[in-house]
Amino acid sequence: MFSSVWNFVKRHKRKFIFTGAVVGGVYFLGKYAQKKIREIQEREATEYIAQARRQFHFESNQRTCNITVLSMLPSLREAIVNQLNSESLTGLLKTRPVNKLEIWEDLKIISFTRTIVAVYSTCMLVVLLRVQLNIIGGYLYLDNSVGKQEKTPLAPPNVQQQYLSSIQHLLGDGLTELMMVVKRSVQNSLGGVSLKQSLSLLEVEQQLAWIRADVEGGSERPLSWYMLADDENTLADQACGLTENDVTTIKLLNETRDMLDSPDFSVVLNACLHRGFSRLLDNLAEFFRPPPHDSAPRPAPDSLSAVSLPLAKIIPIINGQINTICSDTPSHFVQDLLMNSQVKEFAANVYDTFSTPQELQK
Repeated sequence: MFSSVWNFVKRHKRKFIFTGAVVGGVYFLGKYAQKKIREIQEREATEYIAQARRQFHFESNQRTCNITVLSMLPSLREAIVNQLNSESLTGLLKTRPVNKLEIWEDLKIISFTRTIVAVYSTCMLVVLLRVQLNIIGGYLYLDNSVGKQEKTPLAPPNVQQQYLSSIQHLLGDGLTELMMVVKRSVQNSLGGVSLKQSLSLLEVEQQLAWIRADVEGGSERPLSWYMLADDENTLADQACGLTENDVTTIKLLNETRDMLDSPDFSVVLNACLHRGFSRLLDNLAEFFRPPPHDSAPRPAPDSLSAVSLPLAKIIPIINGQINTICSDTPSHFVQDLLMNSQVKEFAANVYDTFSTPQELQK
Protein backbone atom coordinates (compact mmCIF):
# COMPACT_ATOMS: atom_id res chain seq x y z
CA MET A 1 0.00 0.00 0.00
CA PHE A 2 2.80 2.40 0.93
CA SER A 3 4.61 1.56 -2.30
CA SER A 4 1.55 2.44 -4.34
CA VAL A 5 1.22 5.76 -2.50
CA TRP A 6 4.88 6.44 -3.05
CA ASN A 7 4.56 5.62 -6.75
CA PHE A 8 1.57 7.99 -6.94
CA VAL A 9 3.58 10.75 -5.34
CA LYS A 10 6.50 10.17 -7.67
CA ARG A 11 4.24 10.26 -10.71
CA HIS A 12 2.64 13.58 -9.61
CA LYS A 13 5.70 15.10 -7.95
CA ARG A 14 5.67 18.24 -10.10
CA LYS A 15 1.99 18.83 -9.38
CA PHE A 16 2.58 18.55 -5.64
CA ILE A 17 5.54 20.94 -5.80
CA PHE A 18 3.49 23.43 -7.85
CA THR A 19 0.49 23.15 -5.53
CA GLY A 20 2.72 23.63 -2.48
CA ALA A 21 4.34 26.67 -4.01
CA VAL A 22 0.96 28.16 -4.83
CA VAL A 23 -0.45 27.50 -1.36
CA GLY A 24 2.69 28.87 0.29
CA GLY A 25 2.69 31.90 -1.99
CA VAL A 26 -0.95 32.62 -1.24
CA TYR A 27 -0.28 32.34 2.51
CA PHE A 28 2.66 34.72 2.48
CA LEU A 29 0.87 37.03 0.05
CA GLY A 30 -2.07 37.12 2.43
CA LYS A 31 0.21 37.95 5.34
CA TYR A 32 1.88 40.70 3.28
CA ALA A 33 -1.50 42.10 2.24
CA GLN A 34 -2.68 42.13 5.85
CA LYS A 35 0.44 44.00 6.86
CA LYS A 36 0.02 46.58 4.09
CA ILE A 37 -3.68 47.04 4.86
CA ARG A 38 -2.81 47.56 8.52
CA GLU A 39 -0.16 50.13 7.58
CA ILE A 40 -2.60 51.96 5.29
CA GLN A 41 -5.27 51.97 8.00
CA GLU A 42 -2.81 53.31 10.57
CA ARG A 43 -1.59 55.99 8.17
CA GLU A 44 -5.16 57.01 7.31
CA ALA A 45 -6.04 57.15 11.00
CA THR A 46 -2.97 59.32 11.69
CA GLU A 47 -3.82 61.62 8.79
CA TYR A 48 -7.44 61.86 9.91
CA ILE A 49 -6.40 62.77 13.46
CA ALA A 50 -3.91 65.34 12.13
CA GLN A 51 -6.53 66.82 9.81
CA ALA A 52 -9.11 66.97 12.60
CA ARG A 53 -6.56 68.61 14.90
CA ARG A 54 -5.64 71.09 12.17
CA GLN A 55 -9.31 71.91 11.52
CA PHE A 56 -9.97 72.39 15.23
CA HIS A 57 -6.96 74.71 15.50
CA PHE A 58 -8.14 76.69 12.45
CA GLU A 59 -11.66 77.15 13.83
CA SER A 60 -10.25 78.19 17.20
CA ASN A 61 -8.03 80.68 15.39
CA GLN A 62 -11.05 82.21 13.61
CA ARG A 63 -12.81 82.73 16.93
CA THR A 64 -9.68 84.50 18.14
CA CYS A 65 -9.82 86.69 15.02
CA ASN A 66 -13.43 87.67 15.74
CA ILE A 67 -12.72 88.47 19.38
CA THR A 68 -9.65 90.51 18.43
CA VAL A 69 -11.61 92.56 15.87
CA LEU A 70 -14.32 93.36 18.43
CA SER A 71 -11.73 94.29 21.04
CA MET A 72 -9.99 96.73 18.68
CA LEU A 73 -13.09 98.54 17.39
CA PRO A 74 -13.32 100.93 20.39
CA SER A 75 -9.71 102.04 19.73
CA LEU A 76 -10.52 102.52 16.05
CA ARG A 77 -13.66 104.52 16.87
CA GLU A 78 -11.74 106.67 19.34
CA ALA A 79 -8.99 107.38 16.79
CA ILE A 80 -11.57 108.47 14.19
CA VAL A 81 -13.61 110.61 16.58
CA ASN A 82 -10.49 112.33 17.95
CA GLN A 83 -9.46 113.51 14.49
CA LEU A 84 -12.96 114.09 13.09
CA ASN A 85 -14.63 115.60 16.14
CA SER A 86 -18.15 116.55 15.08
CA GLU A 87 -19.29 116.77 18.70
CA SER A 88 -17.36 120.00 19.18
CA LEU A 89 -19.19 121.47 16.19
CA THR A 90 -22.62 120.43 17.42
CA GLY A 91 -21.71 121.97 20.78
CA LEU A 92 -20.89 125.26 19.05
CA LEU A 93 -24.20 125.24 17.17
CA LYS A 94 -26.06 125.13 20.48
CA THR A 95 -24.53 128.51 21.40
CA ARG A 96 -26.20 130.17 18.35
CA PRO A 97 -22.97 131.55 16.89
CA VAL A 98 -22.81 134.22 14.18
CA ASN A 99 -21.05 131.84 11.75
CA LYS A 100 -23.74 129.17 12.11
CA LEU A 101 -23.87 128.38 8.38
CA GLU A 102 -20.10 127.93 8.20
CA ILE A 103 -20.18 125.50 11.14
CA TRP A 104 -23.00 123.54 9.48
CA GLU A 105 -20.93 123.24 6.31
CA ASP A 106 -17.97 121.92 8.33
CA LEU A 107 -20.29 119.50 10.14
CA LYS A 108 -21.60 118.22 6.80
CA ILE A 109 -18.10 117.36 5.56
CA ILE A 110 -16.89 115.88 8.85
CA SER A 111 -20.03 113.77 9.43
CA PHE A 112 -19.89 112.11 6.02
CA THR A 113 -16.10 111.78 6.19
CA ARG A 114 -15.99 110.02 9.53
CA THR A 115 -18.79 107.59 8.66
CA ILE A 116 -17.19 106.67 5.34
CA VAL A 117 -13.78 106.35 7.02
CA ALA A 118 -15.41 104.13 9.65
CA VAL A 119 -16.72 101.77 6.93
CA TYR A 120 -13.35 101.63 5.15
CA SER A 121 -11.23 101.19 8.28
CA THR A 122 -13.52 98.57 9.86
CA CYS A 123 -13.43 96.49 6.67
CA MET A 124 -9.66 96.89 6.54
CA LEU A 125 -9.30 95.88 10.18
CA VAL A 126 -11.35 92.71 9.62
CA VAL A 127 -9.38 91.49 6.60
CA LEU A 128 -5.95 92.57 7.87
CA LEU A 129 -6.38 90.74 11.17
CA ARG A 130 -7.64 87.71 9.25
CA VAL A 131 -4.37 87.67 7.30
CA GLN A 132 -2.07 88.34 10.26
CA LEU A 133 -3.66 85.94 12.73
CA ASN A 134 -3.90 83.14 10.17
CA ILE A 135 -0.23 83.54 9.22
CA ILE A 136 0.65 83.36 12.92
CA GLY A 137 -1.88 80.55 13.44
CA GLY A 138 -0.37 78.50 10.62
CA TYR A 139 3.12 78.83 12.05
CA LEU A 140 1.92 78.00 15.57
CA TYR A 141 0.31 74.84 14.21
CA LEU A 142 3.62 73.80 12.67
CA ASP A 143 5.49 74.67 15.88
CA ASN A 144 3.21 72.34 17.84
CA SER A 145 3.01 69.59 15.23
CA VAL A 146 3.86 66.07 16.30
CA GLY A 147 7.13 64.97 14.76
CA LYS A 148 8.44 68.48 14.06
CA GLN A 149 12.17 68.02 13.64
CA GLU A 150 13.38 71.63 13.93
CA LYS A 151 13.32 72.83 17.54
CA THR A 152 13.56 76.57 16.74
CA PRO A 153 10.00 77.99 16.81
CA LEU A 154 8.76 79.66 13.61
CA ALA A 155 6.81 82.26 15.58
CA PRO A 156 8.14 82.79 19.13
CA PRO A 157 6.05 85.00 21.48
CA ASN A 158 8.28 88.07 21.09
CA VAL A 159 7.99 87.87 17.32
CA GLN A 160 4.22 87.53 17.53
CA GLN A 161 3.96 90.65 19.67
CA GLN A 162 6.30 92.63 17.44
CA TYR A 163 4.56 91.48 14.27
CA LEU A 164 1.00 92.12 15.46
CA SER A 165 1.93 95.61 16.67
CA SER A 166 2.17 96.59 12.99
CA ILE A 167 -1.64 96.98 13.12
CA GLN A 168 -0.92 100.37 14.73
CA HIS A 169 -0.22 101.75 11.25
CA LEU A 170 -3.90 101.32 10.39
CA LEU A 171 -4.88 103.07 13.65
CA GLY A 172 -2.29 105.81 13.19
CA ASP A 173 -0.59 107.12 10.05
CA GLY A 174 -2.62 104.96 7.70
CA LEU A 175 -5.91 106.13 9.23
CA THR A 176 -4.84 109.79 9.12
CA GLU A 177 -3.93 109.51 5.44
CA LEU A 178 -7.21 107.73 4.70
CA MET A 179 -9.14 110.54 6.41
CA MET A 180 -7.41 113.15 4.24
CA VAL A 181 -8.23 111.27 1.04
CA VAL A 182 -11.86 110.62 2.01
CA LYS A 183 -12.39 114.20 3.24
CA ARG A 184 -11.14 115.57 -0.07
CA SER A 185 -13.52 113.28 -1.97
CA VAL A 186 -16.45 114.22 0.28
CA GLN A 187 -15.68 117.90 -0.30
CA ASN A 188 -15.63 117.35 -4.07
CA SER A 189 -18.93 115.48 -4.01
CA LEU A 190 -20.98 117.26 -1.33
CA GLY A 191 -19.26 120.61 -0.95
CA GLY A 192 -21.63 122.33 -3.36
CA VAL A 193 -24.82 120.65 -2.13
CA SER A 194 -27.03 123.04 -0.17
CA LEU A 195 -28.08 122.14 3.36
CA LYS A 196 -31.67 122.83 2.31
CA GLN A 197 -31.55 120.48 -0.67
CA SER A 198 -33.62 117.34 -0.19
CA LEU A 199 -32.04 114.00 -0.99
CA SER A 200 -33.66 110.60 -1.33
CA LEU A 201 -31.93 107.44 -0.16
CA LEU A 202 -31.14 106.70 -3.81
CA GLU A 203 -29.39 110.06 -4.12
CA VAL A 204 -27.45 109.44 -0.91
CA GLU A 205 -26.39 106.08 -2.36
CA GLN A 206 -25.21 107.84 -5.53
CA GLN A 207 -23.20 110.33 -3.46
CA LEU A 208 -21.53 107.47 -1.58
CA ALA A 209 -20.77 105.69 -4.86
CA TRP A 210 -19.13 108.84 -6.29
CA ILE A 211 -17.05 109.31 -3.16
CA ARG A 212 -15.96 105.65 -3.22
CA ALA A 213 -14.98 105.89 -6.88
CA ASP A 214 -12.88 108.98 -6.16
CA VAL A 215 -11.22 107.41 -3.08
CA GLU A 216 -10.43 104.08 -4.73
CA GLY A 217 -9.72 105.26 -8.27
CA GLY A 218 -8.34 108.75 -7.76
CA SER A 219 -5.30 107.79 -5.69
CA GLU A 220 -2.07 106.20 -6.83
CA ARG A 221 -1.90 104.29 -3.58
CA PRO A 222 -3.72 100.97 -3.23
CA LEU A 223 -6.02 100.53 -0.24
CA SER A 224 -3.48 98.11 1.25
CA TRP A 225 -1.12 101.05 1.86
CA TYR A 226 -3.39 102.31 4.66
CA MET A 227 -3.17 98.92 6.40
CA LEU A 228 0.55 98.22 6.45
CA ALA A 229 3.41 100.69 6.07
CA ASP A 230 4.79 100.60 2.54
CA ASP A 231 8.27 101.83 3.41
CA GLU A 232 11.07 99.64 4.67
CA ASN A 233 10.40 98.38 8.16
CA THR A 234 12.19 100.38 10.85
CA LEU A 235 13.78 97.13 12.00
CA ALA A 236 15.59 96.85 8.68
CA ASP A 237 17.24 100.24 9.27
CA GLN A 238 19.20 98.73 12.14
CA ALA A 239 21.14 96.63 9.62
CA CYS A 240 23.78 94.62 11.46
CA GLY A 241 22.05 95.23 14.78
CA LEU A 242 19.16 92.95 13.88
CA THR A 243 18.37 90.08 16.23
CA GLU A 244 17.10 86.71 15.08
CA ASN A 245 13.60 87.74 16.23
CA ASP A 246 13.85 90.95 14.17
CA VAL A 247 14.71 88.97 11.06
CA THR A 248 11.75 86.65 11.67
CA THR A 249 9.42 89.64 12.15
CA ILE A 250 10.59 91.22 8.90
CA LYS A 251 9.95 87.91 7.15
CA LEU A 252 6.38 87.82 8.51
CA LEU A 253 5.76 91.42 7.46
CA ASN A 254 7.03 90.72 3.94
CA GLU A 255 4.78 87.66 3.71
CA THR A 256 1.87 89.84 4.87
CA ARG A 257 2.62 92.45 2.19
CA ASP A 258 2.62 89.70 -0.42
CA MET A 259 -0.83 88.65 0.77
CA LEU A 260 -2.15 92.23 0.76
CA ASP A 261 -0.88 92.73 -2.78
CA SER A 262 -2.52 89.57 -4.09
CA PRO A 263 -5.59 89.69 -6.37
CA ASP A 264 -7.49 87.44 -3.94
CA PHE A 265 -7.06 89.97 -1.15
CA SER A 266 -8.40 92.77 -3.35
CA VAL A 267 -11.46 90.68 -4.19
CA VAL A 268 -12.14 89.94 -0.51
CA LEU A 269 -11.63 93.56 0.59
CA ASN A 270 -13.95 94.81 -2.17
CA ALA A 271 -16.58 92.26 -1.11
CA CYS A 272 -16.35 93.57 2.47
CA LEU A 273 -16.60 97.18 1.32
CA HIS A 274 -19.62 96.38 -0.83
CA ARG A 275 -21.31 94.66 2.09
CA GLY A 276 -20.29 97.42 4.50
CA PHE A 277 -21.73 100.25 2.41
CA SER A 278 -24.86 98.19 1.71
CA ARG A 279 -25.37 97.71 5.45
CA LEU A 280 -24.83 101.45 5.99
CA LEU A 281 -27.61 102.17 3.49
CA ASP A 282 -29.84 99.63 5.24
CA ASN A 283 -29.29 101.51 8.49
CA LEU A 284 -30.07 104.84 6.82
CA ALA A 285 -33.21 103.41 5.21
CA GLU A 286 -34.85 103.28 8.66
CA PHE A 287 -34.92 107.10 8.64
CA PHE A 288 -36.34 107.39 5.12
CA ARG A 289 -39.66 105.70 5.81
CA PRO A 290 -42.90 107.64 5.15
CA PRO A 291 -44.74 108.80 8.29
CA PRO A 292 -47.27 106.15 9.43
CA HIS A 293 -50.14 108.68 9.39
CA ASP A 294 -49.36 109.88 5.86
CA SER A 295 -52.53 109.47 3.75
CA ALA A 296 -50.72 109.82 0.43
CA PRO A 297 -50.38 106.71 -1.78
CA ARG A 298 -47.70 104.52 -0.23
CA PRO A 299 -44.78 103.73 -2.55
CA ALA A 300 -43.19 100.34 -2.69
CA PRO A 301 -41.41 99.60 0.62
CA ASP A 302 -38.12 99.01 -1.14
CA SER A 303 -38.25 102.21 -3.21
CA LEU A 304 -35.04 104.19 -2.65
CA SER A 305 -36.61 107.42 -3.89
CA ALA A 306 -39.86 107.21 -1.89
CA VAL A 307 -38.88 109.77 0.75
CA SER A 308 -36.53 112.75 0.60
CA LEU A 309 -35.00 114.60 3.53
CA PRO A 310 -33.20 117.93 3.64
CA LEU A 311 -29.44 117.44 3.84
CA ALA A 312 -29.44 119.28 7.18
CA LYS A 313 -31.59 116.47 8.63
CA ILE A 314 -29.49 113.72 7.04
CA ILE A 315 -26.25 115.04 8.60
CA PRO A 316 -27.02 114.02 12.22
CA ILE A 317 -28.25 110.62 10.99
CA ILE A 318 -24.99 110.04 9.10
CA ASN A 319 -22.97 111.45 11.98
CA GLY A 320 -24.28 108.86 14.45
CA GLN A 321 -23.57 105.82 12.28
CA ILE A 322 -20.02 105.44 13.60
CA ASN A 323 -21.40 104.08 16.87
CA THR A 324 -23.04 101.21 14.96
CA ILE A 325 -20.18 100.61 12.53
CA CYS A 326 -17.40 100.57 15.14
CA SER A 327 -19.41 98.88 17.85
CA ASP A 328 -17.54 96.58 20.22
CA THR A 329 -20.75 94.58 20.69
CA PRO A 330 -21.67 92.32 17.75
CA SER A 331 -23.81 94.57 15.51
CA HIS A 332 -25.31 93.57 12.17
CA PHE A 333 -22.62 95.62 10.43
CA VAL A 334 -19.69 93.84 12.09
CA GLN A 335 -21.37 90.42 11.98
CA ASP A 336 -21.88 90.76 8.22
CA LEU A 337 -18.15 91.25 7.78
CA LEU A 338 -17.00 88.56 10.20
CA MET A 339 -19.37 85.95 8.74
CA ASN A 340 -18.75 86.85 5.09
CA SER A 341 -18.18 83.63 3.12
CA GLN A 342 -15.38 85.13 1.00
CA VAL A 343 -13.55 86.28 4.13
CA LYS A 344 -13.85 82.79 5.61
CA GLU A 345 -12.60 81.12 2.42
CA PHE A 346 -9.68 83.53 2.11
CA ALA A 347 -8.77 82.97 5.78
CA ALA A 348 -8.78 79.20 5.19
CA ASN A 349 -6.44 79.59 2.20
CA VAL A 350 -4.02 81.76 4.20
CA TYR A 351 -4.02 79.32 7.11
CA ASP A 352 -3.56 76.35 4.78
CA THR A 353 -0.58 78.04 3.10
CA PHE A 354 1.24 78.75 6.36
CA SER A 355 0.30 75.57 8.22
CA THR A 356 1.68 73.29 5.50
CA PRO A 357 5.34 72.24 5.91
CA GLN A 358 7.57 73.83 3.27
CA GLU A 359 8.74 70.50 1.95
CA LEU A 360 5.13 69.64 1.06
CA GLN A 361 4.64 72.92 -0.78
CA LYS A 362 7.49 72.25 -3.18
